[in-house]
Amino acid sequence: MHIIIVGYGNVGKTLASELTGEGHQITVIDEKQELVDEAGNDHDVLGICGNAVSVSVLYEAGVDSADLVIAVTGNDELNLLTCVIAKRAGGANCSTIARVTQSVFQEEAGLLRKQIGISLIVNTELESAHELARLIKYPAALEVTSFAKSRIEMMKLPVKDGHKIANTAVKDLKSVLGYDLFIGMIERDDDVLIPDGSTVIRPGDMIWVVTSAKDAIPFLKKTDFVSGKVKNVMMVGGGETAVYLTKLLSAMDIQVKIIENDKDRCDHLSAELPNAVIICGDGTDVSLLDEEDISDMDAFVAWTNIDEENVMLSSYVRSVSDAKLMTKVHRVNYDEILKTMNIGSVLYPKKITSDYIVRYVRALENGIGSNVETLYRLRGGKVEALEFIVSDDAKEITGKPLMELPLKKNVLICSIMRKGTIFTPSGLDTMETGDSVIVMTTDLGMNDLKDIFK
Repeated sequence: MHIIIVGYGNVGKTLASELTGEGHQITVIDEKQELVDEAGNDHDVLGICGNAVSVSVLYEAGVDSADLVIAVTGNDELNLLTCVIAKRAGGANCSTIARVTQSVFQEEAGLLRKQIGISLIVNTELESAHELARLIKYPAALEVTSFAKSRIEMMKLPVKDGHKIANTAVKDLKSVLGYDLFIGMIERDDDVLIPDGSTVIRPGDMIWVVTSAKDAIPFLKKTDFVSGKVKNVMMVGGGETAVYLTKLLSAMDIQVKIIENDKDRCDHLSAELPNAVIICGDGTDVSLLDEEDISDMDAFVAWTNIDEENVMLSSYVRSVSDAKLMTKVHRVNYDEILKTMNIGSVLYPKKITSDYIVRYVRALENGIGSNVETLYRLRGGKVEALEFIVSDDAKEITGKPLMELPLKKNVLICSIMRKGTIFTPSGLDTMETGDSVIVMTTDLGMNDLKDIFK
């Protein structure tokens, strides 16, 4: 597809990298010449310096032949206006995506899509809140991804010394645990393994387990991975993410305490979030954290706008509390450094946004030959977890036992959902038209279910 990306900040950079990697023709528009030059140097893209609300700039970028325009600048209004103008200039075949951060635009998302034709509005703050809520719901997990409209969960869990499955081969898990534990991937140091029956799980491994959402909590309770239900959360930083997250957690009967240093913002939070405890103060002041009983918290979210503050906060809380830690980081190039630090789940809001958009792009491709329903890139893009819908034209693979199909190496079928029923497939099971099939693989760039076979 021909895709125009407006704004070459962190989100734009991530999108350009991922979408060029998938073979799309990318054009980048930014008002800063140095960023346009950087885009051209970093990727095989056309860069244009200018304001994307200018029709002449959009035409120079080829909007009249574009399939998609993605506006991801740091200005909500500019993103929305760009999409309106691009939709008019690009015509019926041009889809548009606008990134927003303000809640007012989220509240009007349905109207904006209907009245002015924006295909998708992505709210960075809301998507971050959903990610945090999933992590808090499953406190033992370091990462959680969802498939089949949130009916299937995939969780990253750490294997520690003394864990009952440590030093156990995958094929022996059922005899050790007394029930099936399906592992889709193992992270071991810098390596990624798609396990087979002979793979031995070692202390220090990070395993990705797959389960239905309704069985996830009972499943965790049966294992050594379980930690108690989160009952209270402390969050430093009272932005829009805090508002969305508090409302999600209140529905889960979880008490939230927010520390924010701006008095006017605290007044706003107190009015909007009557069930939360709002503390006006400096969240980086450890004496304040101690006064507010940080040691008694079940979870802690470091969500200021300064990466170094967030890392420092999580490091301190780790030293005085057993709380589940979630740390906000903007700079994606910090990833390798942060892997060496014990600061819990590290979340990159701009990467959350770009991943959401890439999943939409894959879904958009469904109409032109792809049957990928959902896509996650894991472990820095080394692994893909995909959801395929079995189409009518897949008759050569439907109805046949999986053991008779020539599955590629480093591909694992993790789960199948059929008419609402979710099961872990064995060699005797089949795939049928309409099934949702979850696959993990290190063979990147698959667009069709048939691609998983030799």
